[in-house]
Amino acid sequence: MQEILFLCHRVPFPPDRGDKIRSHHILKRLARIAQVHVATFADDDFDMAEEAELAALASSYKLVRRSKPLVLAGVQALAAGQPVSLSAFRDRSIAAYVEQVLAGRRISAIYVFSGQMGQYVPDSFGGRVIADFVDVDSAKFEAYAAKGGGISHWVNEREGKLLSEEETRLAMRADVSLFIAEPEARLFRSRLPEAIRDTIDVRVLPNGIDSFTFDPVLVGPGTNLLDCPSPRIIFTGQMDYVPNVDAAFRVMDRILPLIHKHLPDATFHVVGRNPGEELLNRHGKDGIYVWGRVNDIRPSLKAADLALIPLDIARGVQNKVLEAMSMALPVVLTSGAASGIAAKDGRHFRIADSDDELAVAAVRLLTDHRRARIMGQAARRFVTEHVSWQSALSVLPELVGWRSRVMHDAA
Repeated sequence: MQEILFLCHRVPFPPDRGDKIRSHHILKRLARIAQVHVATFADDDFDMAEEAELAALASSYKLVRRSKPLVLAGVQALAAGQPVSLSAFRDRSIAAYVEQVLAGRRISAIYVFSGQMGQYVPDSFGGRVIADFVDVDSAKFEAYAAKGGGISHWVNEREGKLLSEEETRLAMRADVSLFIAEPEARLFRSRLPEAIRDTIDVRVLPNGIDSFTFDPVLVGPGTNLLDCPSPRIIFTGQMDYVPNVDAAFRVMDRILPLIHKHLPDATFHVVGRNPGEELLNRHGKDGIYVWGRVNDIRPSLKAADLALIPLDIARGVQNKVLEAMSMALPVVLTSGAASGIAAKDGRHFRIADSDDELAVAAVRLLTDHRRARIMGQAARRFVTEHVSWQSALSVLPELVGWRSRVMHDAA
């Protein structure tokens, strides 16, 4: 029996942020196809506490607490002429585990989740390599560079350039390169050197949503939000991730004041782990509440009247959008945040890009309860009918080379 090696930059448990939700479902699906061996990192004690879940699913695993300081990763990256993203995820024990598994097990496919882990695939490996980039990370750093100045501009410009070179190297090494949505796949193809563009197999493996879990009838509203004045506007996500932080401050400083001109009691709620001190200092002021990590995001979504997602930099499909839609919550979002979701503007969500347009769209939905209810119901129907993990991951057996077992892997 052939087996799979799964290389993942963050342990896929708990599935409480975008990348971990995707890797969680992919790993579970792979484990139904064959024995899977996992090499991965933990960011914190919460991640380390999930080791039992990983042990129950994987045939073997190596879980390492990532503790390398960013400054050290930067120094190592400068010395090696490599992107910081690679240095930050370089670990001798992970490399040793990969070598041991490849030597001692019948590994016929390596699934690389996120480009940082491609460094662990040896040139000598003769099986299939699947590189799941999710989105084009190098383009994200280029966007950071365009927004910043001084040393920040130089650091992000360097990271974008070197990471783009690493993405090209890994795509050339892989049998298949995967992206979360067609706009990301198209962008990646356009950035490949023209001489090799037609030789790289670039495909889309979309995200799904567990609409059976994200069902508004299954949970009650979170009491922390209910204790606050209404209407209640919510933004969810990993709150040490720069685009999420920027979006939260955009609402606080620019959009919420516009909304308050029409709805002075409106409150804005930021829900997600690892908010920084600058965010936490806004809690309880001017109708702003920063709740931090929660064990279950659904009660917070159930208690909200609107999800407002004004992302300036958005790569791939935003899980926060799908989760809100699945919970029948009306969503106002930027065109970037809507990228990769084939829903209709004005029916399933409302797209706007300027601060004024976002505020107007939010006020209309917050004051027209019938319109908001109809949009929320349409959003949930769209998710349940068109966006499921079962359909999204049905191609995994073929991707890893199990064409003959596809029928036995029916969900």
